[in-house]
Parts: sequence; structure tokens; C-alpha cells
Amino acid sequence: MPVIRFVREGQDVECYPGENLREVALRQGLELYGLKGKLGNCGGCGQCITCFVEIVEDPEKPSALSPLTAVEEQKLRRRPQGWRLACQTLVNRSVLVLTRPQVGLPDRDAVLAKVSQEPLPEGPTAWPAPPEPIESPEEITTEGAEADGNLADLPSNPLEG
Repeated sequence: MPVIRFVREGQDVECYPGENLREVALRQGLELYGLKGKLGNCGGCGQCITCFVEIVEDPEKPSALSPLTAVEEQKLRRRPQGWRLACQTLVNRSVLVLTRPQVGLPDRDAVLAKVSQEPLPEGPTAWPAPPEPIESPEEITTEGAEADGNLADLPSNPLEG
């Protein structure tokens, strides 16, 4: 499975290929939002632009993420090139992510160089195969009850007598 290495938090998180970056971060309890974003985020629609992340990519490898959406192209026009909106980004392969890049990171270049040196597993590029279906117990039928007349005595509206 792809691994998202959250640089600021020092945490590696596995996800399924094609999973939404914002949903993965929130599921792990990672902080994507500053005060403004906590008070007024749009819930993942790409309208509030408060879930900024910076993607730290190896220039030799193709993008591990989905292409920029039309919303991102419009909303990120004046932002640095490596920034994405977590709510609009799907993770296809392992990637390094810096949450809240607008806040800054002490000794940023040294930290990014260090985490870039540690290899990330590539992970699969497809969802795992679904599990084999489990045979369900025999379905309960009402045929016997209908034959006994038990269902006929029930009111058509369960809230009535």
C-alpha cells in the first residue's frame, strides 16, 4: 500500500491507492488546518483553500498524486508550485507531504533533505483484491408465518395498535 510520510508530524501512514489525502490525514488525527481553517473549512469541497499541503517529490519520479483539478488550478494560481489542496488530491503512490506549509518549518531544507533520504515503499498501484464472499446463513422467510395467518393480524401501519 502507498505510504504518506507526513514530514511535520514525523508519521508514515498507509493508504489505499486513489484515496483522498485530506481524508487520510483527518482519519489519522493529523492537523491540516490553522485557526482560520478550523473555524471555516468547507468540509473538503475545495472552496475555502485552507487545507494546503506541500508535496515533496523526487524530480526523477513521475507524480505520485492525481493531476491538479480545475478547482486547484484556479485557487492555487498565486501559490508555490509544489502546493496542493489536500481535499482535491488523490494518492496513487508513496509520497512526502508537508502539512500547513504556510506556517513554515524550522530548518526546513535540512529536515526535507533528511526525510527524502529515507526510502518510502512504493506500494501497489491498484486496490487489493476484494475478499472472498462469506456464505450467509439461510435467509429467514415469512412464508411459514403467512401460512399460519400470523402476519395477517399485524396492522399495516406499525404505529397503529
